This record gives sequence, structure tokens and C-alpha cells, in this order.
Amino acid sequence: MTPFRIGHGYDIHRLRAGRKLILGGETIDFHLGLDGHSDADVVCHAVMDALLGGLALGDIGVHFPNTDPTWKDANSIELLRHAGRLIKKESYQIANIDVTIIAEKPKLGPHIPGMIANISKALDIDSNCVSIKATTNEGVGFIGRGEGIAAFSVALLYK
Repeated sequence: MTPFRIGHGYDIHRLRAGRKLILGGETIDFHLGLDGHSDADVVCHAVMDALLGGLALGDIGVHFPNTDPTWKDANSIELLRHAGRLIKKESYQIANIDVTIIAEKPKLGPHIPGMIANISKALDIDSNCVSIKATTNEGVGFIGRGEGIAAFSVALLYK
């Protein structure tokens, strides 16, 4: 394998009542949460797919299939730790991770430092190696109507 690898990740989930909203391992006070088999943390899921994809190790569906009851309501920070261990097992390190969250509501700015701390701790990397930004979809489409939240992530890995 080459000494530098880059991976891209994406995840999206619907919002629904009766679920906690968890993003980047942070529980956010909001009347809706993300619907999914695990805790549906789109931030952690996008980061995992970027990391796994960078080393051609499949995606989170390969490692944590939603058909397996083991992963029902799983904590995505714990799943992210597992992905981090796989990266180390391949003798790679994480240079940086960049995440963009797309959500109409709630305002995520105050929660970003906590998300960065959670992700950097789970992956055992410096917090300055993790960037998280939040934007809206300007009222357009599924996300713009407040029906869901998405996240994109890119990760640079090196030997």
C-alpha cells in the first residue's frame, strides 16, 4: 500500500420522535432524534466510513451490519474506537479528519467542541487533527425541511 491514503464517508438518517439526538458522541437536547439500527450518529458513521474506505477495509455495514442484533442501539463512539484499532492494525495513522454536518435544526455550533473531543479521544489522536463544521441546507429538500441530518467526512491516513 502507498504511504498516504484518503477516504471519504457519508451518512444520512431521518429524524423522528422518541429517539435521542446523538452527533459525534454528544447527546443534544432536541425534540427529535436520528432513526437507525444503532444510535444513528451520522457524524461517527461518516468518519468510520472515511477511515475504513481509506484503507479499502469495507464500510460500517460490513463491520457492523444492521441485520445483526448485536449492534441494535450501539454506541457509535465505541464502533469508532473499533475502526481506529483497525487503522492501527494496518500500521497507519490518522493525519486529519474533516467533517461537515448538514442540519436545518438544531444549532450545532455550541456542540462542536464536545464532538471534536469525543472523536479525538475515541481515535487516540490530537483534537487539532479533527475539524467539524455545521451548515444548513437552506430550506431545500429532505434536510432543509428538517426531516433528517447528514454528514460528510474525509480522512487522510499515512504510514
